[in-house]
Amino acid sequence: MLLAEDDRPIRTALERALTLEGYRVTAVADGIQALAAAHRERPDVILLDVMMPGIDGLQVCQVLRAEQDRTPVLMLTARVETADRIAGLDAGADDYVVKPFEVEEVFARIRALLRRTAEPPARAGADGTGPGEPGEGYDARAAESGVVEAADLRIDGPSRRAWRGGRELELTRTEFELLELLVRNAGIVLDHSTIYDRIWGYDFGPGSKNLAVYVGYLRRKVDVPGSRPLIHTVRGVGYVLRED
Repeated sequence: MLLAEDDRPIRTALERALTLEGYRVTAVADGIQALAAAHRERPDVILLDVMMPGIDGLQVCQVLRAEQDRTPVLMLTARVETADRIAGLDAGADDYVVKPFEVEEVFARIRALLRRTAEPPARAGADGTGPGEPGEGYDARAAESGVVEAADLRIDGPSRRAWRGGRELELTRTEFELLELLVRNAGIVLDHSTIYDRIWGYDFGPGSKNLAVYVGYLRRKVDVPGSRPLIHTVRGVGYVLRED
């Protein structure tokens, strides 16, 4: 695991906690060192502080993604505004945690990222526990080949690619998994807890804005101006993919 954090007390405390948790940690203090370590060691997961001297965490993530490096990235940020979080997702990060954070939350997010890297995408039912009754728009024959369609969306699970109409969508790992879950359950309202469990493996509670940020950013890529909105909010419950 690679940890890049320029705040020495935070870096030292987090490195110690991760080591005690059983992870082998390489800790560095800036973006230049982070890139060198990522190229040298090929870590299983990378924790990047956003604000670092020289090359910041966003730039490190952008460079790695431009190199086709798909190592899971967890951003550590003191910025709480939605626009700042979206900037991290746009740079190619898979998840983020806001400072000050509880170390148990960092552990949970790391476990979720590692689990998603190690396991093939699950074909979940609406309850998020396993195969279930497919929603309307679910094509069982196509699903056997790993391709699922709903409305004018097409998802290819094995290649982790997605299209709306003839336009391919550029999605991060988390965005793809969220869209795949919605498409496989088209027409079914998925509650917040189910989505958190299936995508992150952990329910971050009613106060978390994590899911809302990801759904908002996914909408920017899927429901572009001039197209029919497909991703809908069911207030107080969750989200559903359907044609209105």
